[in-house]
Amino acid sequence: MARKDQWYNRAKQQGYRTRASFKLKQLDQREGLFGPGNTVVDLGAAPGGWIQVAAEEVGEGGKVIGVDFQRIKGFGDEYDAEIETIKGDMTEDDTKERVKELAGGEVDVVISDMAPNMTGEYNLDHARSVYLARQAFETALDVLDTGGDFAVKVFQGPDVDDLRKDMEKEFQYVRTTTPKASRDESSETYLIAKHRLTAPVREGDVLSVTIEDVGSEGDGIAKVEGYTLFVEGVETGDELDIEVTGLKPRFGFAKPVDEE
Repeated sequence: MARKDQWYNRAKQQGYRTRASFKLKQLDQREGLFGPGNTVVDLGAAPGGWIQVAAEEVGEGGKVIGVDFQRIKGFGDEYDAEIETIKGDMTEDDTKERVKELAGGEVDVVISDMAPNMTGEYNLDHARSVYLARQAFETALDVLDTGGDFAVKVFQGPDVDDLRKDMEKEFQYVRTTTPKASRDESSETYLIAKHRLTAPVREGDVLSVTIEDVGSEGDGIAKVEGYTLFVEGVETGDELDIEVTGLKPRFGFAKPVDEE
């Protein structure tokens, strides 16, 4: 039997169900995934090591919902956070509706440490890991609230770039990081997507708008399906074409399109 590493030993000593708990701790320390009172959904959650870390971080008033095909052993009254588990397929509509019901309609963070059954064939294992990550990503888009965060494991390889590009369209920014607790021989890495965008526009879009008001900083205010865009160098009542230059979860920025 291979010698157990320091993270395995620490997990046993500190009562975590898996060494992977320390990966999530390190991801949270780097990227600030969790806040007090957050609602977190853990996809592929068995045996529950990531649930434990998330429950510690969100604390009293927070909630962690674990989803897996396998049954997840209960946690009793070990944590102040509320913990719920669902035995089911994360891609099924019934499961997503159950998640939304338990969450009360608002999810702040979706996390996934899922990995495929390993075949030893690198290209196949990589492709399967990206497939699982995409499933988790699509689920996150269905359940995350505006401004929410997403963290997912994937094996490094050529298909990761396309996945990252797709994630960048839906979040304010995406980072790639590998925690210290990952095994040296592993090709795993994590994509961390911050601040879910639910705006009806995207950066680079050109729109025709009417400036409804001027904000306290002097920028014009335009509304697109209820979403606020701050437009530089315009006045109330102006009707013009603008280009979206930046997005945040609840508002964005734009500039007038230069007319030749």
